[in-house]
Amino acid sequence: MNNYTPIQADWLSKTLAGLIGGALLSFSIIGLFAWFGPSGLSSPLSNTELLWKTQFNMWLSVPIWLLILSFSYLFKSGAQAWFYLLSASFAGYAILAILRGLL
Repeated sequence: MNNYTPIQADWLSKTLAGLIGGALLSFSIIGLFAWFGPSGLSSPLSNTELLWKTQFNMWLSVPIWLLILSFSYLFKSGAQAWFYLLSASFAGYAILAILRGLL
């Protein structure tokens, strides 16, 4: 009657998935933002603009990574966390490679 399956307590697996898979996903999101955000890296930038843009992207990756890490505990199992985070990071890097190839 009820299809409810509780969240499993795979703390170690979910933590490692959030740390490793979350880092990869965070870096792919930052890569997309750096290349295709406002005044992307393909446009001519002065040294000051390039410095500010790279510092902003570097510091933005940590909050995104921690957000992904904190939400990784909401997956039903550690295997599901690994699968979805690695799939999303693979898709992010694939989109980044395809879009950079079109430049």
